[in-house]
Amino acid sequence: MNGRVQIETVSSVMLKDNPLGDPRRREVPVYLPPSYGSKRGRRYPVLFYLPGFTGSGRGCVNYDPWKENVAERLDRLISQGKAREAILVIPDCFTAFGGSQYLNSTATGLYGDHVVCELVGFMEDKFAAVRGPEGRAVLGKSSGGFGALTLAMRHPEVFGHCAGHSGDAGFDACYGGDLLKLCAALEKYGRSVPRYLAEFRRSRDKAGFEHGAMNALAMAACYSPNPKSPFGFDIPVDARTGERIPAVWRRWEALDPVHACVKYAAGLARLKTLWFDAGTRDEFFLHLGARRLSDALKRLKVKHVYEEHDRGHFDLNARLDVSLALLTKRCARVD
Repeated sequence: MNGRVQIETVSSVMLKDNPLGDPRRREVPVYLPPSYGSKRGRRYPVLFYLPGFTGSGRGCVNYDPWKENVAERLDRLISQGKAREAILVIPDCFTAFGGSQYLNSTATGLYGDHVVCELVGFMEDKFAAVRGPEGRAVLGKSSGGFGALTLAMRHPEVFGHCAGHSGDAGFDACYGGDLLKLCAALEKYGRSVPRYLAEFRRSRDKAGFEHGAMNALAMAACYSPNPKSPFGFDIPVDARTGERIPAVWRRWEALDPVHACVKYAAGLARLKTLWFDAGTRDEFFLHLGARRLSDALKRLKVKHVYEEHDRGHFDLNARLDVSLALLTKRCARVD
């Protein structure tokens, strides 16, 4: 690696006393490009890479002799002349349930504010970063793709560029199966969400728990928090029949990018880059949601680029070559 990765420990005010008791101190990997520090006054664009569900900041830069991590990938692209130099920041928004969706929730914590209000300023104060949305991008895949789209549309004054790979969208398609898996998993626990969660949190080895069921609960904690609920949030289905609960499901739909883009159309229109893709073999049918999102953006006359490829959901890493190269070239810099 020609550049270098250093781990910054951030003591978050936003995450202090969060509902799940998760750590407020977060280890945030930061990739610094090869020429960093060699030229006085030079400032670099900053890319915020958001890990997917169950992903963490440190996990994204772990060494694997057979695979590139995201920092190694950007480093290679820079050395090959396919990407321009940039700082890469990898937030850690992992929760006891597996992820935060980069949203503020009374059931999980203020993870949206943690990224937007804390990490952006922290990185600007410590590193030679371009100050302003024109030099700042957010990207991610899966739940990270959802987070990138959501933070960008809500905060175009912070992020001027956005890229998403198979981001959660078209919730009825991508979460429908997991919600039914949740109903099946709850049977063993008398259809009790508190009992299920208590057992999940007690367990040292969580591999025995149905991933889809836990994913559905984690999403509910992010999308439909309810401080009056005995477990802090509402699930959008009847645990006995699997039927949708309309009032709760409407809260989920309001956060689905396919619908949220209407409310935040003005913010999306301010972005200098809006790019996303999905694979036609995605196991969670996220290409269907991406198509719906692109159609909605066309109706709103919001400029964007949507691409499809023939990969599945767990074979997306190569597509980062496209987004990293694009964003580093589109972001402003001060040389």
